[in-house]
Amino acid sequence: MIEIRNMSKIYRIGDVEVMALNNVSLDIEQHEFVSIVGPSGSGKSTLMNMIGCLDVPSCGEYYLDGMLVSGLSDDQLANIRNHKIGFIFQGFNLLQKLNAVENVELPLIYQGSSARERYERSVEALKLVGLGDRIHHKPTELSGGQQQRVAIARALVGNPPIILADEPTGNLDSKSGKDIIYMLKELHSTGNTIILITHDNDIAMEAGRIVRIQDGQINEDRMVG
Repeated sequence: MIEIRNMSKIYRIGDVEVMALNNVSLDIEQHEFVSIVGPSGSGKSTLMNMIGCLDVPSCGEYYLDGMLVSGLSDDQLANIRNHKIGFIFQGFNLLQKLNAVENVELPLIYQGSSARERYERSVEALKLVGLGDRIHHKPTELSGGQQQRVAIARALVGNPPIILADEPTGNLDSKSGKDIIYMLKELHSTGNTIILITHDNDIAMEAGRIVRIQDGQINEDRMVG
């Protein structure tokens, strides 16, 4: 599913070069549940941005489903994001003026779905995450855990093969966090490839495989259990 070969990312801040990723190679198979774990500044967020086609490497190659994506245009990358990857972020990234179902519909608008299809699929996705009775609530009317469930429904609604979750429990209490991890495990059991970015070792252990990154390099890659 994912093949990364000798990928580096260099950011220039004024006259200073910062190597966020240093010659990283990584394979992730279809249907895997992988956690990428590391402290702040380790390079895990940069790696997530590369995997999610949110940024491009300075050098190296990235193949997604056999397609070389590291050299594609912004529009081509956006198309891949819309169809291949569902994103879940720590800050939920919900639009405050839209209700739950309208937030979930957003990826389908970019895919060109009809209004009726968008609504029906979005309601179904919200039911899947246990929010069938909250579809017309705005984010300010929902708890943090419920907002993250809306974000998961939004990630699911386009049926992407990959779910990329960036610190999805970071803004939640422990019970809500456990609920979100349970939901990710359920998604994995139904066939999604799950990539979980975290700084929390306990949460990382919930995945089937741990990739540990430090100073822009992978220093551990092992199966769990």
